[in-house]
Amino acid sequence: MNSDMYKERIAALLKVIQATKIVKEDNVPCKIEEGLYLGSLGAANNRSALNSLNITHILTIAISLAPAHPNDFIYKIVEVPDREDITITQYFDECFAFIDEARARGGGVLVHCFAGRSRSVTVVIGYLMFKNGMSFAEALEYVKTKRPVASPNSGFMLQLQEYERSLRASRTGTVLEPEKCCSSL
Repeated sequence: MNSDMYKERIAALLKVIQATKIVKEDNVPCKIEEGLYLGSLGAANNRSALNSLNITHILTIAISLAPAHPNDFIYKIVEVPDREDITITQYFDECFAFIDEARARGGGVLVHCFAGRSRSVTVVIGYLMFKNGMSFAEALEYVKTKRPVASPNSGFMLQLQEYERSLRASRTGTVLEPEKCCSSL
C-alpha cells in the first residue's frame, strides 16, 4: 500500500471515529426559536428527539451525509463543504424557503451539518438576520446562547457581514461602509 492510500484510509477512519463521537455525545437538537432547531449529525440521527420536538423537516448542509430516516422526515440536502472559500450565501434562498415551508405546515425544521458548528450555524444566522431583522452580531450572539459551540469559519463570517450590509441597503435604500455596520464584532 502506498503512502497516499495509507493516509486516505487513516483520514477515513478518523472521520468515522469523529462521527461516532458526535452521534453519541451531541444528539439533541438545540431550539433556536419556535419550529427552528440547530444541531449536528448526532441530532439528525436521533429519531426520538426529532419526533418529540415535532421536527418534520431536516435541512442538511454538508457533503456526503445521507438521510438517516428518509421515510420519517422531509429532507433537503444542500451539498456545501466547510471551507472558507465557499460562497455559502448563494444557498440562502433555497434554505430559507425550506425552513419557511416546514414552519408554515406547523412542523419544525432541524438545520444541521456534520458538527453543527459552522455551515448550519451560518444558515441559521442568515435566516435570523433575514426574517427577524437582526444584525450579524445580534444573530451570532443569540445563536451562541442556544448552541455555545457555534463557530462559523472565517470565510462564512465575512459573508455574513456582507449579507448584513446588503440586507440593510435593501431595507433602507442606503449602502453602509463595512466599518459602520459591523463594528460591534
